[in-house]
Amino acid sequence: MLELRPNCECCDRDLPPDSPDARICTFECTFCVDCVETRFFGVCPNCAGDLSARPIRPAAALHRFPASLKRVFKAHTACASVRPPPPDTRQPPSFWA
Repeated sequence: MLELRPNCECCDRDLPPDSPDARICTFECTFCVDCVETRFFGVCPNCAGDLSARPIRPAAALHRFPASLKRVFKAHTACASVRPPPPDTRQPPSFWA
């Protein structure tokens, strides 16, 4: 069963389970249509397979078989300029409090 991953692993765009803009390869690498067309030209950067429209699971089946909530990011050279910066997880010095 497809995981229906929630995001583009290049630009981190949200891709809800019913999104017509989601594209996947046979290994379920998931990208948005914009990244597929402008950065990867229809070819998965992970496996070199083709990227196709992800099927949409019927709403009634989503209740029993929910989409994945795990976001996937990978370091693709073509994505470096579009990926949001990592969150700042450093704690401020205690004297700032």
